[in-house]
Amino acid sequence: MPEIAEVRTVKNVLKNRIVGKTIKDIKYRYDGIIKTDKNEFKDILIGKTITNVDNYGKWLFIECGDYTILSHLRMEGKYYIKPSDEEYEKHEHIIFKLDDGYDLRYKDVRKFGVMKLVKTEDIYKTDDIAKLGIEPDSKDLTDNYIYNKIHKSNKPIKELLLDQSIINGLGNIYVDEVLFESNILPTRLGNTITLDECEKIKEAGTKIIKKATECGGTTIRSYTSSLGVEGTYQEYLKVHTKANQPCPNCGEKIVKTRVGGRGTYICKRCQK
Repeated sequence: MPEIAEVRTVKNVLKNRIVGKTIKDIKYRYDGIIKTDKNEFKDILIGKTITNVDNYGKWLFIECGDYTILSHLRMEGKYYIKPSDEEYEKHEHIIFKLDDGYDLRYKDVRKFGVMKLVKTEDIYKTDDIAKLGIEPDSKDLTDNYIYNKIHKSNKPIKELLLDQSIINGLGNIYVDEVLFESNILPTRLGNTITLDECEKIKEAGTKIIKKATECGGTTIRSYTSSLGVEGTYQEYLKVHTKANQPCPNCGEKIVKTRVGGRGTYICKRCQK
């Protein structure tokens, strides 16, 4: 699943390619992706010019003046920009036909992605966005904020860091990396994590997400590139996907286990 670094990469590419383009038509090849009124979605957007592309955590915002498309890629959603006369691929479900002779095409093999149309001024008031926590590299994320969110919880710290209402944008890959960098075992309960360890989580999240974004995200089996971007942060992963390989810090073999139903990679020596 694309996480915050991958979504930011998509945002940056789209911003360079589609801002200033006008939507001439919208074609549905599978309309289950659209979670607001499908006729209204078309009626409002056709003729609108794309004014900005932004994101908050894993949500993309495609702004069209006074209305914005909220888009969540879920497991395998991807955007492509292709000539309008190019043949459609099987899983290209939503086609935005632009005035420059190109399409913005949304492809999603598993059909889990979501698009919603909202008024731009109401983005941060919508239920989907208002419930989200702070982004992992935001200046607003502090050790006290993390501690106050987790110190009464008896859930594993990995589950808590995957909770988007606490920290917004981290997923399975980067939580594994953040906890390794912080020397914290993912099964530790939230109520055992100290304020000092919350500071380590904050610092690790900032460093890792900054670097991952610079690298265009991570390209592994569960997330491959779209829009011609190949992420390279997989070259910097220290534990995720590294089962049975030596820990880069101590040489102990990396172990794969499960926490909260998610595949989890740890060094038992470094993360006691």
